[in-house]
This record gives sequence, structure tokens and C-alpha cells, in this order.
Amino acid sequence: MKQNLLKLSVALILTSTCFIGTPATTAAPSSSRSKSGWLSPTALVATADGKTMFIAYATANQVAVFDVASAKVAKTVEMPASPLGLALSADGKQLFVTCAAPSSSVCIVDTGSNKIVTTIPTGHTTMGPALSPDGKTLYVCNRFNNCVAAIDLAQRKEVKRVAVPREPVAVAVTPDGKLLLVANHLHTGRADADVVAAVVTIIDTASGRAIKDIALPNGSGLLRDVHVSPDGKYACVTHVLARFHLPTTQLERGWMNTNAMSIIDLTKCALFNTVLLDNVDSGAANPWAAAWSADGKQICVTHAGTHEVSVIDAPALLEKLAKMPAAIDPNAKIDYNAASRVAADVPNDLSFLVGVRNRIKLPDNGPRAIALIGKKIYTANYFSDSLSVIDQAAPNVTASSIPLGSKRAMTAVRKGEMLWNDATMCFQGWQSCASCHSSDARVDGLNWDLLNDGIGNPKNSKTMLLSHKTPPAMSMGVRDTAETAVRSGIKNILFAVRPEEDAVAIDQYLKSLQPIPSPYLENGKLSAAAQRGKKIFFDKAVGCATCHSSSVFTNLKSSDVGTRGQFDKADEIFDTPSLIEEWRTGPYLHDGSAVTMRDVLTTRNPNDKHGKTKHLSPQQIDDLAAYLLSL
Repeated sequence: MKQNLLKLSVALILTSTCFIGTPATTAAPSSSRSKSGWLSPTALVATADGKTMFIAYATANQVAVFDVASAKVAKTVEMPASPLGLALSADGKQLFVTCAAPSSSVCIVDTGSNKIVTTIPTGHTTMGPALSPDGKTLYVCNRFNNCVAAIDLAQRKEVKRVAVPREPVAVAVTPDGKLLLVANHLHTGRADADVVAAVVTIIDTASGRAIKDIALPNGSGLLRDVHVSPDGKYACVTHVLARFHLPTTQLERGWMNTNAMSIIDLTKCALFNTVLLDNVDSGAANPWAAAWSADGKQICVTHAGTHEVSVIDAPALLEKLAKMPAAIDPNAKIDYNAASRVAADVPNDLSFLVGVRNRIKLPDNGPRAIALIGKKIYTANYFSDSLSVIDQAAPNVTASSIPLGSKRAMTAVRKGEMLWNDATMCFQGWQSCASCHSSDARVDGLNWDLLNDGIGNPKNSKTMLLSHKTPPAMSMGVRDTAETAVRSGIKNILFAVRPEEDAVAIDQYLKSLQPIPSPYLENGKLSAAAQRGKKIFFDKAVGCATCHSSSVFTNLKSSDVGTRGQFDKADEIFDTPSLIEEWRTGPYLHDGSAVTMRDVLTTRNPNDKHGKTKHLSPQQIDDLAAYLLSL
């Protein structure tokens, strides 16, 4: 869908500084979703003996205890907020559940009684837990605080926070406990740069410091999972690999989006290489969960958009990658059957996994978690409320389905969310709407050259939040409404022809989106700096509120705000966006050229057309930024 619904946004990217403090106390978005009746399984963890599996129900605010032998849920445990991650102690006696909210918590469940025995306060939208090998420390991602927290399990509290670049969603610890790998969901820089990519952060656990950010290939983003090999030599990371430099004229051969897994060499703390999970004529959209088998022989990856599992021969893949030379040997015999001749070719090779990967279709929708028990692969399917089971020991390896709850009638909102994340409605399955706006309809942080306003003038992807309430759509206002943009996106971005009821359902889903409280609030309220900034915002001498008016902070008009870039025409004007939830939608302006609010208010506002800010002191600029970040 990309920027068909885009709104020019003005805000500051989440900074990498992270403090221990009291996050906002506003109720979690999941608290209302729990009434929907849907389970939305989103995380799995199995006991060492493979007899029991725990399943996190994201929208039911529950954890299910699943008996593997009988294939039935034996019990459910109520959680205080949306459980987005699970970790299990080595002896299987304690289950650690990250319950995501503006004020999140880690719930420790006694697996004997299946009751919560301890609740530990954490940060904003806590997820992706991982236990240290000695079982003494639990590492969690405080996603919207931009940090990873270390929880001392003896003291039952956070003892350290380590700042990471942006939106950590998953962590993995090496077998020796020395290194912690962090998957950062999005990139942190300008979108109009030549190279734009998210990074994997490596943290030294002894010092509690981030020691390196490993950049993934250009266009890498929407990271979902990271998993370390049993021998501790490698890690795999799932992500989208966008071809954002190309005009969006076609989908064939991954022209717009490809789907990837990057391998990190942990002996060197460096990127080993990136392989594409797609085939030449069949995309494998939205790679999500990854698992490395205990014997190190397989890497399994779920494809949440095409509802599949890739089962990769890990030793064969690593050997194949190791044999790729850095440069062409003029004396070497040419293999005309291979698309890659050097290591740098691999991230563009849609055939590299041929012969080392089995791609298995699932009967269910939205696999977002994976667990390996012996020869069986289990996936948790978010939209089907089910588990898929792949028995690799069977004569014919196929997937079966286990329902986790009773069947429910599909509401328009639920159907719309499912379609938003469903790449099977796209030509050849290369991408879904979530490939450019993430699974919750926000951003990928990239500039895309869509053809609705001409060619050669890329625009930044923006959030879909409030898009239907703030027409027109897109930064140039070329779509009169978000409804029009949704239908255009299905046709011109997914290259699909779909029934009108699908577009209506997507409309309903986007209309249902609710803002998430800002991590910059203090106890759910504006900080002292933000209160000062609010006065500046509404000061007529500054003029912010002239255009960013009403309850949704926009006058629904287009203006010349002095932000034209090198690809814009001299007479172009830009739509005024809502400023709500801008704290998570960077980079900013129509071309993604502003990383911080200071950029927006100063260096990208040289003629005072985007608010009169030249007369403001540095402190006043900071205060104004603090207010905008709190909306």
C-alpha cells in the first residue's frame, strides 16, 4: 500500500538515549482488544522434554498450556496485558511472559501451579525475552524506549538498560552468555540517503554496553527475529529487503520488495551474508520467526505473509556461502547455472537457496511464531487462532492444523487486519500492505517512488493512523480520501484485482487504529518541558497551531512550508499531516530528510515557513520538540 495514504509528518525520531524511569501509565491498547474474542497466538516455547508447549494469546491476554501428546489446551493463564513474548527456565519450572503496554511488565508463572507468582515492572511495549545461559538474567526489549533491559531474577527487578538504535523487537544470547544480539525493527537515519538500512546491535553482557551495530544490506528493515546457532558461531535475522531505489512499476523478480534472512558471523561480529527467501517467480513475504534446530542442522523461518515455512539445510547453506569468493577469479571455471559468482551477488540471487531449502505451505493464516520439537515443526498462526504442525518424519511432509479455540465469525475489522498482512492477495506473493507499513499499519521509514504523482520523486512512507479522518491522502494530496487510496494501493501496489468487500474491510481496520501513548509522557501526562512547549506551539507568533489545528492537529489543507527537496517541482505544496503519534513515525517530512525535531524546526526550516522558529532559543526548541513528541 506504501504511501497511498501517506501524510506529511513532523516529528523527532526516537532517540537512542534510554533512561530508567517511570513510563506512561495509560492503559495498554491490548486491554480493549482482549474483548474481541480472538486469541491471536504470537509466541511459542516448549519444555525440554517436548511434552508441554506454552502459547501466548496476544489479543486475549492469556497464555495457554498446550499438551503436545493430546494436542489440546489443558489450561489458560490470564495476563494483565498483551503477552508478546515467552521464555522458559532450563528446568521448565518458571515461565517468563512479557506483557506489553505503555507500562509493561514481566510476569513469572510457576508452571507447576500455572499461576503468576511475581510481576516485574518494565518499560514501554516490552517483548522478545531471552534468558542468560546461567538462568540468572532475563533480557527484554523495551521497544518504544529504544532499549534492552537486563532483569536480575534474584532481585526481581530491572538492573540495567542499554540504549539501542530503534525499536528493538527480539534478542538472542550466545551459548556462553557473553554476547546479546538485538534485532532493531527500523532504521534510524534519513530516508533520502543512498544507503538506508536497519542494524543488528551486539551488546557485551559483562560490561552492559553496545559494542557494535551491524548494518544489513541497503533496504533492510522490518526486522522480526534473531536466533543464535547452537554452537554460537552464527546468528540468523529475518527481515524485508526493499528495493526502494526503483520506481514501483512492477513486482516481478522482487522489483519492489524481497524477503530475506541475514547470517551474522559471531566469531567476527560481522555480517556473513544475506540470502533471499523468495523464489524467482514466487515471493515469500513477511519473514517473521526463526528457529535453529538443537542439532544445528536446520534453520526454520515462518513467512507470515504467504503462510509458509522455509526449512533450510543450515550446514549446506553455510558451506555454500563460505565458498563464495570476494572477487571473480579470472581462471576459475564459470558455473553458468549459478546466478551468484561472488559473495556480493548473493543478496540479489533469487535462486541461491535452490537445493538447500524446502518451502512448505501451511493450511493456516499468519504464522508468527515457531517451535521445534523433535522432528516436528509447530507454528502459531495469528489470524487462524491455530497451530500448524509439520511432521518431517512423515513419508509426505505436509502441514496439518490444530484449532486453539472455537470458530468465530470474521468481523470486518479483523478481516481487514488479516488482509493488510496477507501477501497471497498480491501478485506472486512478493509483499503485503505490511511490507511497507509494518503489521500495525505504521511505517517502514523508506522513500518510495510511486507513480501517482509522476516518476522520479520518491516520498516517505507514513503511518495509516487517522488516515481516514484527515483527507486528502498522500503527501501531495493526490487522493481525495483514504478510501480512494486503499483501492488504488490494491490495484497499483499489490497489482491485484480484489472484490470491493476486501477494500471495505481494510478501511474498517484502518479506521479502528488507536494511538499508542507516547513514551515521552511522564505518568501519562506532559512533562514540564512539554508543557512549556505546548504554550510555544499555540503561540500565534510561532504559528504551529495555524495549520496543525483541531483535535487531530491538521487543517486538512496543503501549503508551501519551504521543505521542497531536489526531486520536487518549484510549485509543489504539501498536505498538512496530523501530529498524533509522530514520535514513532520517522524520518520526517515528505522526503524523509529530517531525522530529528531539531532538523524539522531548524535546518529543514531555513525560511521560517514551517513555523516561525528562528527567534526561539535552543531551550525553547527543545521544549517545543518535547511537546510534539508527547502527542
